[in-house]
Amino acid sequence: MTRKFFGTDGIRGTTNAEPMTSVTALRVGQAAGAHFLRGDHRHRVVIGKDTRLSGYMMESAMVAGFTSVGMDVVLLGPMPTPAVAMLTRSMRADLGVMISASHNPFADNGIKLFGPDGYKLSDEAEQAIERRMEKPPKLAKAEMIGRARRIDDARGRYVQFAKDTFPENLRLDGLKVVVDCANGAAYHVAPEALWELGAEVVPLGIAPNGLNINDDCGSTHPALMQETVVASGADIGLALDGDADRLIVADETGRLVDGDQLMALIALGLQARGELKGNAVVATVMSNLGLERKLDEAGLKLLRTKVGDRYVLEEMRKTGCNIGGEQSGHIILADHATTGDGLVAGLQVLAALVQAGAPASRLLRQFEPLPQLLKNVRFNGGAEPLESDGVRKRIAAAEAELEGHGRLVIRKSGTEPLIRVMAEGDDPELVERLVDDICEAVQAAA
Repeated sequence: MTRKFFGTDGIRGTTNAEPMTSVTALRVGQAAGAHFLRGDHRHRVVIGKDTRLSGYMMESAMVAGFTSVGMDVVLLGPMPTPAVAMLTRSMRADLGVMISASHNPFADNGIKLFGPDGYKLSDEAEQAIERRMEKPPKLAKAEMIGRARRIDDARGRYVQFAKDTFPENLRLDGLKVVVDCANGAAYHVAPEALWELGAEVVPLGIAPNGLNINDDCGSTHPALMQETVVASGADIGLALDGDADRLIVADETGRLVDGDQLMALIALGLQARGELKGNAVVATVMSNLGLERKLDEAGLKLLRTKVGDRYVLEEMRKTGCNIGGEQSGHIILADHATTGDGLVAGLQVLAALVQAGAPASRLLRQFEPLPQLLKNVRFNGGAEPLESDGVRKRIAAAEAELEGHGRLVIRKSGTEPLIRVMAEGDDPELVERLVDDICEAVQAAA
């Protein structure tokens, strides 16, 4: 079935344009609510959001949708995506909703759905909800319409949850930490958790106004965080994205550290303590070959999936692994959370820093990444360039040249009419030439 609304990470788009309108949000609420009306108990949905201006509109529309089919609503206000997942389970809710477009600019918004177990919905569940959206909703009788209430202590519950993932015998005393909250969902909770653990906190991106989420700040724009780390003499910098499920780090010199390096650090630490499960790390096809080689040296495997943290999580659940993630900074620690959690991942990095007693620049450079180049080629959306004989021949020739010395990943974007061309290898000049050759072939076919 071709999906009309759901993409690789829920529903996302420009606000007040389909599918991100209040009308569609109401329909999603009605359809998702009806899908999870199972059993004779009083049904409940937990709704969180980030700090976008459109969050008020989308939240109100979804409340109307859920209550109209008989589901009670608990409103959390601005909260990180992983907090919504955690509170969905903690409150025994039937469904969780996060209203956010993650690292996108403020004009976009999105809807992510979580089941009662705190995990993102399967493709099958999303398809079932889409089918319900095509039919008129079955509205509740007047006396069965749902109620809505806002809880005031959600922030404290999540802060305590995050702190509980930090080793009990450690503190962050004497550590100066810059944390960039992207003017997003973690603008309160991240600085608060770090301060309660003893860190000297230099907060950035903590003044959301509805329009400045991810605006020259956060994990996708980390320059200010890097500069502030150096200027303030901080030990480390943490940058989250708009819904705080992603983490990028800067060491004390301001040098960036991506998700691949962080996964290596955390995984090897788990292995040393005998706590790594599955003897492997799960990552996507975009993770650097250097990570794979580093893990191999330690006797561990790197299991690769399609791009998207949901596919990483599916593989983790299938194989029993307790760590996985993406180069972009989505890191899933299954012992603690059911989805990526930037703050929890950051706390594990800080714990390693405290235990090592070494500067971040030494600790976080776990391996030397291979030269990697990614280019995007836009096409008209009609013809499929990757089915062209010319493109296929060029890809096959490039794979032959890289064999044993690198990798090639060619994929179609799931959200835009783009072909993404990525190559990595020991020889940077060869990598650049092969990427350019394939891009040229794709453009000719498009």
